Amino acid sequence: MKNIKAIVFDLYGTLYDVQSVSQACEECYPTHGESIALLWRQKQLEYTWLRSLMGRYVNFEQATEDALRYSCAHLKLPIDAETHRHLSDAYLRLSPHRDTPAALQRLHNAGIPMGVISNGSHNSIAQVVSNSNLSWAFRELISVETVQVFKPHTSVYVLAEKRMGQPKENILFVSSNAWDATAASHYGFPVCWVNRYNGVFDELEAKPTYVASDLGRVADALLAEQVST
Repeated sequence: MKNIKAIVFDLYGTLYDVQSVSQACEECYPTHGESIALLWRQKQLEYTWLRSLMGRYVNFEQATEDALRYSCAHLKLPIDAETHRHLSDAYLRLSPHRDTPAALQRLHNAGIPMGVISNGSHNSIAQVVSNSNLSWAFRELISVETVQVFKPHTSVYVLAEKRMGQPKENILFVSSNAWDATAASHYGFPVCWVNRYNGVFDELEAKPTYVASDLGRVADALLAEQVST
């Protein structure tokens, strides 16, 4: 990973485990927790993409709340206002992946500037990071709210480059979402796809520059390059 001067991470799925909401879902709907969490995430993504195509932006909290209502209706599970609020708030308390804190600490100790670029709103990104006690790791918390369109729109990746203060060829873009990694690659970032679950990369005329099984391997590669230079 030569000439990397900064790193920008995707938030949902990459640094944080979106399926960690299944515990809260299970508490509210016994035996349905995993089904709700999976469908909820799928519809959340679909709503961000569809709203971007329609030019009908709402913030991430609204998209998440709408996706939850759909998921419960689809699964024929009644949901009252209190339960809806409780589960929606679970997205502000996501658990980091197990490899996240240690990898961020190593990169931070090495003095590598790090940022987050996320579909989350300014508020949701700040709360997720703060609630997990990882605010110290990031120089920039960058939200699509600034450009009023969701990833994978090109303007989001332009924003990430501007905020990190380095040319795109010197910023490593790290995502576990293949569609996000694809768009970042098309924009011109060197891209690391974090393939935790041995998945298959999307066929969208781009390939990641690097593939790692977890964030610890990303840190290994970056820090080894620093030592060698």
